[in-house]
Amino acid sequence: MRIQEEMSLNDKLNILTDAAKYDVACTSSGVERRNNGTGMGNTKVAGLCHSFSSDGRCISLLKILFTNECVYDCKYCLNRRSNDVKRTSFTPDEVCRLTMEFYRRNYIEGLFLSSGVMRSPDYTMELIYATIYKLRNEHNFQGYIHVKGIPGASKEWITRIGFLVDRMSINLELPTATSLKLLAPHKTREAILKPMRLIQNKSLESKQELITYRNAPQFVPGGQSTQMIIGATPESDHQILQVTESLYQKFQLKRVFYSAFVHVNEDKNLPARTGEGPPLLREHRLYQADWLLRYYQFKASEILSEEEPNFNVLFDPKCNWALKNLGHFPVEINSASYHMLLRVPGIGYTSATRIVKARRLGTLDFNDLKKIGIVLKRALYFITCNGKMMYPTKIDEDYISRNLLNTKERLPAGISADGMTYRQMSLFDDVNFGGIADVKKSLSL
Repeated sequence: MRIQEEMSLNDKLNILTDAAKYDVACTSSGVERRNNGTGMGNTKVAGLCHSFSSDGRCISLLKILFTNECVYDCKYCLNRRSNDVKRTSFTPDEVCRLTMEFYRRNYIEGLFLSSGVMRSPDYTMELIYATIYKLRNEHNFQGYIHVKGIPGASKEWITRIGFLVDRMSINLELPTATSLKLLAPHKTREAILKPMRLIQNKSLESKQELITYRNAPQFVPGGQSTQMIIGATPESDHQILQVTESLYQKFQLKRVFYSAFVHVNEDKNLPARTGEGPPLLREHRLYQADWLLRYYQFKASEILSEEEPNFNVLFDPKCNWALKNLGHFPVEINSASYHMLLRVPGIGYTSATRIVKARRLGTLDFNDLKKIGIVLKRALYFITCNGKMMYPTKIDEDYISRNLLNTKERLPAGISADGMTYRQMSLFDDVNFGGIADVKKSLSL
């Protein structure tokens, strides 16, 4: 028999905000919606207010779980069915009350609502729909709302919620189908990818309708995103990046988020505790590589390969690519294509655009580049102005590497540049777990 004690709203808030801290929500809204004068709140494209949780994770919104009850038994999850944790749930009215009261006090500018699976995916999504409907129609809340969809939920509830929220996400959970089967046996790749495809298709339909009917309701105007856990299973960085690239290409996602695996459970299928904490450097490198895929016209196969499947701990992915491809350098600033400028360490996409515009008015030199905002302490090894380098420089990987490391850039704790050798720290020896074939198979829908 299960005994459930009555809890105050504050007790529920403490439990369900703490349970939500592993859901990544640090993202701008992607939506511009002005208050029409009848309700409360508005949404800005530039983003939302940011705060930080006790473990350093960035929080932009009132970030809560609707419930930490769950019928699933995912081995990495704090709220798994077999865990002995205090369980509770909000009601739709309680979520509305919290959102409105926090907004009135200027603590938040929106809501991020996720949930465990209570009874079934559809039952949970129906409760979430009732919550968002009340917020929008009874409380006239016009601020930003991001909802985590439940894999396995029906088309009806995904569609209904999609017309009320700004952004929706479905967690991929783990990089490959093999990993999902190992650690989350109650979930399937098909149940995760089908609602992602539905959101994609409904968003495209909605955009087409807006061309004809300007006041047509918008479906998930801020797009969709996903999240996967990094370090719980032994995929290489190359495999994870291949999955990411496929997600962007096949589902037009706005963002893929990476969450470094945190030990909250003991299980024989989880990595052993090492005392080193979450693989945060690996998470950081994945975000850097993700940026290259989305803004710098890189392909996953250029950043990592099966021969070199893991990131360099000493250099970011873009700098590491440049060091491994010195045959493309030095690049002449006054004639190089925009595409090639993007590949120079120290030159961002904004700086590359400024260079292209500025050189139409005259020839650029190193002083001009400094004014434009180029990070010359990194770029000087890879560029020329009028055929000359800033200083006499040997185009040699080891020489440039040592000089870059001598610029006093911060290295990860415990990492030494001596010897210029590198081996990715791994929780598993078999970095080819599943192989690229498993990656492609897992995203075949």
